[in-house]
Parts: sequence; structure tokens; C-alpha cells
Amino acid sequence: MSKPTFLISCPIDTYSGYGSRSRDIVKAIIELDKYEVKILPQRWGQTPKGFIQNNPEWGFLSKHILNVQPPNQPEIWMQITVPNEFQPVGKYNIGCTAGIESNIAPGDWIEGCNRMNLILGSSKHTIDVLKNSKWEKRDKQTNQSQGTLEWNGENEIIFEGVNTDVYKPVKSTFDLSNIKEEFAYLFVGHWMEGQMGEDRKNVGLLIKAFYETFKNKSKKPALILKTSTVGSSYLDRDRILKRVKQIKDSCKSNNLPNVYLLHGEFSDEEINEIYNHSKVKAMVNLTKGEGFGRPLLEFSLVNKPIIASNWSGPVDYLNPEFTTLLQGTMTKIHPSAANHMLLADAEWFSVDTGHVGHYLKDVFENYKGYAENAKRQGFQSRSKFSYEAMKEKLGNLFALKIPEFPKQVQLQLPKLNKIELPKLKKIESIMQKEEIS
Repeated sequence: MSKPTFLISCPIDTYSGYGSRSRDIVKAIIELDKYEVKILPQRWGQTPKGFIQNNPEWGFLSKHILNVQPPNQPEIWMQITVPNEFQPVGKYNIGCTAGIESNIAPGDWIEGCNRMNLILGSSKHTIDVLKNSKWEKRDKQTNQSQGTLEWNGENEIIFEGVNTDVYKPVKSTFDLSNIKEEFAYLFVGHWMEGQMGEDRKNVGLLIKAFYETFKNKSKKPALILKTSTVGSSYLDRDRILKRVKQIKDSCKSNNLPNVYLLHGEFSDEEINEIYNHSKVKAMVNLTKGEGFGRPLLEFSLVNKPIIASNWSGPVDYLNPEFTTLLQGTMTKIHPSAANHMLLADAEWFSVDTGHVGHYLKDVFENYKGYAENAKRQGFQSRSKFSYEAMKEKLGNLFALKIPEFPKQVQLQLPKLNKIELPKLKKIESIMQKEEIS
């Protein structure tokens, strides 16, 4: 019996958060073994491609990749991307998105969601923002109001489950010998557009707060930045180093803690070894907003303390009893960070800078207590937010939501028995009969 075609458009071969999300979702759908899975690979901004070729364990995806869209309408169509790109191509259409990092989704995102049968969001934050964003529709010719644009369609939260066979406590052999400190905070994420304190991941403010908290101290930790702007080139690395130097120069001290840069592309196993290195003691992320925030969940699996913003995607899986979630306020998106998705009228989260310094210092000085709670967070993450748990939830959801499709059945006629006709006696011609008479 043929399986329904499941065609998925996504940035599966890119080094990006959406690339990781795509690979996990596609792998799970393949392993459900209920569909004929085909992939249409897409780009993701300026992020590099080539992940599948450089990571042989993902090579099985290659046989599912199409270079052109198939001529027939697929039974199921999924796009893993931002909602304004959603288009209904299949008989049943699914949009999968991490959504928005602010509190308002653009109008064309709501229109995109309304074109699909089902929306899968990475977090409660994702779904809530899409549902709560309402826009007034106006006629393009007359500018007259045409009512409210909103979305109340079918939806489900499908968290970004982590591969617990990769992300787990191990003995790290990763070389961090150039870091002289035995205690280092780790940040992982892109350094995006925005002036200091206004970029979405808040990298600039993190560096500034770290310098100010530990300047002139006799005993200081280090801060490791695993970051880039758009890629892994030398130009990108130099751009990052210049930004760090500008912040360092603004601190007006000759006795500052050290900030180190890890730059380039790393395999999942290498990232896990970085997480597990004995010098890496905790992760810190002062993000202004996350659709999900994969590195925070990954890091929690190695049982080390986490300091993070108390807002958006990560609050789904970071337990406030086991991690340090920083308080703050909602603030307008700064013009230097605003774009067509992050609207200038929208708001996102700004951490209380006083809390940042307090907890950076307290985790450094009273590490043992934080480490005990981190083990509890690790147990929760393994048991509730694994890849296997995500796949199970996805399978149950598809069984409930995706309709049955008419199947093409080969016509088989019944086998007929051979017909035996009765034997007939030979009849003499009329002429012969007349002669006899």
C-alpha cells in the first residue's frame, strides 16, 4: 500500500537554528514511517550551507532531497520557516515556526497562518503572540476599514526536543588551554543588529555587565562567547573582536576580566564537549526574546547552572526553582534593531541590570548550591524535552489532525472459470433429408 506524500520545505542544510529545527522535525517524520517524505531545501538568510555533507550522521537525509518541486500535489505539505512565507501547496498544509521574539507579529504573518490548516509553534510564547496579534484590514484603493485581521486556527506547541544521545555529561577533551581561568561563563548565540544593549541576544550588555561586575577584583572568572554575526569568516571574527574591544575600552579600567571568543562552525558533539569542559561552569543569556532558545535547553542536559531572561520561549522548559531567571521590564524595540519582522511599535524584554551583576557574582562565589539545582533541571530536561518525547508528541498529533486521503487502488477483476458448451450432434443438410424422404 502506497504512503501519502509528505513534502517539506525548510532550510535543512543550513547552519542555523531553523536548520537544526528542520533536521529534527524531518528525521522524526521519517522515523514515524507513515509517509513518503520528500524535502525541498531552502536558504536561511546569509547563514552558511553544507551541514549535511559535513556531518555524515545526517547523510540519510540526502535521498529524500528534491532539486525541483514534484509535479503532483502532495497529500501533506509543511513549511518550516517564518509565517509570512506560508503558502498552501498540498491537500493538507502545515506551518511550523519558532515565531517572533517580540510581543507583536506582523500582519503578513497572521495572513500566512490563516492560509494553513495547522500551525506548529516551538513554544507557548510563539502561539500566544500569533493569536494575540490583531490588525485592521484596509482596502488598498480606498483605505476603508475591512474589519480585523486575526488568527484563531488549529495550532499545537511542538517543543524543540534535544538529542539526549549527543547532549549529555561526558568527559571533555576539547582544547581550551588558552583560557587560563578555571571558572568561565559561556554564551552561545548570534550577535545581531542593534546598538549596545539593544541587540536581540543582548550580547553587548552581557559583555558590559561582565566587565563592570568583576573589574578591579583580585579573583575573576572568564566569559566565553561562542558567537558570530552572519557566518564563520575571518572578517566576521574581526568584526566581533572590534565590538568587544569597543565595550572594553568604555569600562575605564586596566584590571578587567578576560573575554574569549570561540568562532566558527562546530559539530553537535564538539558543542557538547564545550558545554562539558571543566572550565565552563555556567551558561548566561540576557536575551530580549526567543521563539525557543535551543542552546539553553542543550546546556541544561550537562547539569550546570543557567542564568537567563525570564521571558518568552525558554520559560517553557527552564524551571525557576532550578535555574536563575532574571526579572526585567518590557521595552520598545530600539530603531537600531527593528526590521520588517521586529516592528518598532512592538516590545520585548530588558533585564534588570542590577540583577545581572548580582547573580553573575553570586554564582561565581556560591557555585555549589546552584550546581545542585542544575542537576534537577537536567533531569527535567531529559525526561520531558528530549527528541524522543517530541517525536512521540508529533506522531500522536498527526494521527489526530491529518485526514485520511483517498488511495489509488489497482483494479483486479475476478478470475472466471472456463465455460464448457454442450456437445451438439451433427445435423445433415436439408438436401440429404429430402432425398431420404
